[in-house]
Amino acid sequence: MDLLVETFFNLAIMREALPLLLRGVLTTLALCAVVIPLGFAGGLVLAVLGTTRSRWKRFLLACWIDFFRAVPPLVLLIFVHSGLPFAGIELTAFAAVAVAFLLNNSAYYAEIVRAGIESIGRGQREAARSTGLTATQTLTWVVLPQAVRNVLPDLLSNTIEVVKLTSIASVVALPELLYAADMARSVTYNASPIVLAAGFYLLLLWPVVRLLSRLEHRIAG
Repeated sequence: MDLLVETFFNLAIMREALPLLLRGVLTTLALCAVVIPLGFAGGLVLAVLGTTRSRWKRFLLACWIDFFRAVPPLVLLIFVHSGLPFAGIELTAFAAVAVAFLLNNSAYYAEIVRAGIESIGRGQREAARSTGLTATQTLTWVVLPQAVRNVLPDLLSNTIEVVKLTSIASVVALPELLYAADMARSVTYNASPIVLAAGFYLLLLWPVVRLLSRLEHRIAG
């Protein structure tokens, strides 16, 4: 038992690693503040473009979305960070993560928003058009607000996954939370910093998880 506490819950090592991990938390928050809005905005654009009546345009969009949903985000990140420089495109670690996450997460957000758009009955669109609204105005002011509200739990669930996914940024040496914890572990030869990092992730995500649970129960009720 003492060995377990010494290895995983060493408070002295946690205190020593705390400043490094706090800097990692700030980097993680900054990363989330960039990749989540970018991913949602990209998904929203893709979902709106998917409302076109052109079959071949819908087919191309479907191929784009399916491709980036199928490619593992870690593979995509390594390609953007380490592959693009061979083509003369060099990005910082932060920019590489932002681009990779934009491509990956926008595809998931697009599918969620698309489902929300399809949940809105055709009658509401026709009623909106009958008041004199254009197709664009109908989509913007009538369809999209309702669509986002209908799939809000799914959007929140995907956002939680995005936050957890930021941990893979450590593979490109971006000093986010997991990278900072692993650096502290390598210096202290102790797993306590990893446990502390897990605690930070819990503090960041638990309120959102509880909110998601309440929304799901409200919708189910």
